[in-house]
Amino acid sequence: MALVELRDVIKDYETDGQRVRALDGVSLPVCAGEFVALVGRSGCGKSTLLNLAGAMDFPTSGEVLIDGQSSSDASDQVLTELRREKVGFVFQSFQLLHTLSAIENVELPLLLAGRSAARATALERLRGVELEGLEHRMPHQLSGGQMQRVAIARALANSPKVLLADEPTGNLDNATGGKILELLLRLTREENTATLLATHSAEAAAIADLVVTLRDGRIADVKRK
Repeated sequence: MALVELRDVIKDYETDGQRVRALDGVSLPVCAGEFVALVGRSGCGKSTLLNLAGAMDFPTSGEVLIDGQSSSDASDQVLTELRREKVGFVFQSFQLLHTLSAIENVELPLLLAGRSAARATALERLRGVELEGLEHRMPHQLSGGQMQRVAIARALANSPKVLLADEPTGNLDNATGGKILELLLRLTREENTATLLATHSAEAAAIADLVVTLRDGRIADVKRK
């Protein structure tokens, strides 16, 4: 069974009194352990698709299922639990809290979820992204690649089933970006997550199991290794 699935999804927005269609009849299943790259020009619908896949937004019509749960039918409480426990987000701009250390940034979602042994789990996650020894550094004391590794560790803190990454290498140099992509692929396999990556990176497309090209809100092409 797919861990995240879009079924004939249409998403419209109102802009200056006019309706704009961001996604137009998109269907896409992503299974456990699968690394999917979403590619296409800016404005093609990549970020909209990620927001829907993470229950941060909802379809105008069609259905989005996350681990079998329809986002449109869920209560606010169920949606909160769904986002917190089953979905991890990685952003281009890292989105770290600059008043917290690396380990505190990773520990925060665990504390909010009421998890026991939050500090030990956060430490384990940082080791998993090869940041052992840097746990107590503040974000401004880390390089861009290190900050993105902290963000990935935080996204994986609650062992989500779905990992969503929006241009995670966009603010990094090519060499560092390549290492982040390799890390995301490795973690997808080890954690058995369903990973969706929105990207302009040819390197990301090259390592993905599935490359989905979006054009004008529709799936224009699908290539599988």
